[in-house]
Amino acid sequence: MRFYTKRRKMPSITVVSLIDILAILLIFFIVTTTFKERLPQLQINLPESKAAATATSEPKKVILLQIKGPDQISFDNKSITASALPSAIHEAQRTKPGCSITMQADKEAPFGTVVSVLDALQEAGIKNIPAIAKPLTK
Repeated sequence: MRFYTKRRKMPSITVVSLIDILAILLIFFIVTTTFKERLPQLQINLPESKAAATATSEPKKVILLQIKGPDQISFDNKSITASALPSAIHEAQRTKPGCSITMQADKEAPFGTVVSVLDALQEAGIKNIPAIAKPLTK
């Protein structure tokens, strides 16, 4: 009587299925990073307001004017001085017609800087500019 012992197969990893999984993960990461929003250049601590409300309709393109400190003014994610702001606004209106400008000012930003920015906006011909604030939390 002959007894056969089964020979065990050496364990192996199927590489083809791993390549498929890696390809799917790569596609997932590529697609999700294309929908990532641009982060603003300055981190701003917005003040709270009782009158703050959500915007009903967003325009096609919004250019952010951010004020953090006396020397920290950002227009369209580029650092700028208050004196160069009117020419930058004229240039943005020329290159991107139909865009609106929205201002974000840090609650600790110096009032003099905010006033100089508002003067520069008035010099550029912009009269009404929306300011972004957080709704008041209770």
